[in-house]
Amino acid sequence: MAKVFVSTFPFCRSDQKALEHLISHGHQVVINPMGRKMKPIEVLENAKDFDALIAGTEDLTPLVEGSSRLKLISRVGVGLDSVPLELCSKNSVSVAYTPDAVSPAVSELAVGLMINLMRQVSYADREIRSGGWTRPYGNRLGGSRIGILGFGRIGKRVASHLLGFLPKEILVCDLIDQSSEIKKLQDSANEFYKMNMELGKNWSPVSIKQVDLRDLVKNSDILTIHVPLSDKTKNLFDMSLLEKMQSSAFLINTARGGIVNEADLYNVIRSKKLAGAALDVFDEEPYHGNLKELENVILTQHMGSCSDDCRADMEREAAEEVVRFFNGEPLKSKVI
Repeated sequence: MAKVFVSTFPFCRSDQKALEHLISHGHQVVINPMGRKMKPIEVLENAKDFDALIAGTEDLTPLVEGSSRLKLISRVGVGLDSVPLELCSKNSVSVAYTPDAVSPAVSELAVGLMINLMRQVSYADREIRSGGWTRPYGNRLGGSRIGILGFGRIGKRVASHLLGFLPKEILVCDLIDQSSEIKKLQDSANEFYKMNMELGKNWSPVSIKQVDLRDLVKNSDILTIHVPLSDKTKNLFDMSLLEKMQSSAFLINTARGGIVNEADLYNVIRSKKLAGAALDVFDEEPYHGNLKELENVILTQHMGSCSDDCRADMEREAAEEVVRFFNGEPLKSKVI
């Protein structure tokens, strides 16, 4: 029997299968008692005497440094920036994650935030509640140039979702050549176009192409970020890059806090050099910064993965990795 600490929050809020799976295999489970994201020192204090950790985005460096008992970190989610992989390898701590389960929920939220920003949905809601009724105008995804930074699992799903909106262009920026994946998507876009032409729709076909970061930033009407946080992407969207965007453009980050410099974003939007932004992730969470002052900024609570089905799948997969590990079975999604 292993002792398993769950630091991620929430856990098993709408589906108990992950917890039941652990207990049914004889493991002792203690769940985050804070009711919020734990601080690094809190993770250390609570989990140092446990064999395994089911983790969220908490910084795990103090725990890996301070625990002599920890054998496994099973990450609920895909990002690994909070896990000190080299230190884990040195200390013989295995790491697993759940890279696939999160993609549907995050990609749908990203598209929803695009529509919200461009049509000023949240602004209209707040205005009605304060007694106003100006019926604000906005733009459609159809006919827009939409930039996607990062064309992995989530970025590809976002692009696929967008086909039905018939944007003018989908611009892809990625470190590797994505021409084969783009061709598949372009073929799907062309088939969709042909089908609707037969129905008498007077639409133009979607163009999908890969561009460099400079062209992505310069030409996107709305840009959505889907890359991991690393030394190369930390503060990538600082003042110098943000000012290269069109003043009518929007920026969305559902990837990781720290990729967008929040202070620079505030100044760019406040000075009307950018039309607005939507952020689901922040440097410090919960977020208490001055972006809250801006009407054309949408702020959500790191909830990209928080659909009932995707969250349940992520938690179940993380729990299954714990059971596999202590049964001496190979990990399905092993990192190290």
